[in-house]
Amino acid sequence: MDSTLTPGFHQPVHDSIKVFRSVADAMAHPGEIRHVYARPPAPAQLMPAAAALCLTLLDFETPLWLQTSHASVADYLRFHCGCPVIAETAQAAFALITNTATMPGLSAFNAGEPQYPDRSAMLMIQVESLSNASGVRLTGPGVREATHLEVAGVSAAYWRQIQSSHAEFPCGVDIVFIWGERIAAVPRTTRVEC
Repeated sequence: MDSTLTPGFHQPVHDSIKVFRSVADAMAHPGEIRHVYARPPAPAQLMPAAAALCLTLLDFETPLWLQTSHASVADYLRFHCGCPVIAETAQAAFALITNTATMPGLSAFNAGEPQYPDRSAMLMIQVESLSNASGVRLTGPGVREATHLEVAGVSAAYWRQIQSSHAEFPCGVDIVFIWGERIAAVPRTTRVEC
C-alpha cells in the first residue's frame, strides 16, 4: 500500500450524510447539476466529488471496477471503503470511469435482470464539464417537462447507447457524471433525446 495514503472524510458521519443527500437529490432530479459540499483529500486522479461519492457509497459488499491503473486510487479506496477492486466490468456494482475517450460501452456493465433489476451497476464518470444550457434533452420521472444536460467529453454515440438502454427498463445502469465538485445523474428511468 502507498505510504502517502491521504485521509478520508474529516467528519465521516456528517460528511457522508451530506454527500448521500446530494446524490439522492441528483437521482431524484435527473440532469440537474448538484454541488457536493463534503470534499475529502484524495489522490490527484480523483475529482473531489468522485472521492466523496466513493467514500459514501462503497463498502466491502460493493465490487468496484476502476478504469484508472493508478495504484494510489485503488489503495485509497480499498483502505477507506473496504471495497473489492475487480477486473471484470460485468461483476461490478460500481464503476469509476476517469477517461471518457476510452470508457467501455454500457453493454460491458451489469444491467441487472428482470427479477433483480437492483443488482445493476452504477457508473460514476468523471467528465470535462457539465452544463444545463444545452445538450441532450432529458424527460421522465423527476423531470419537470424537460431539462437539458451537456456533458463535455461524452460522445454522441455514447448518448445513443444511453438512449437505447431505456427500452430495457427496469434493467439498465444508473449514471452519475462528475465534474470537480459537481454531479448530474441520469438514472435508468430517464429518457434521453439526442
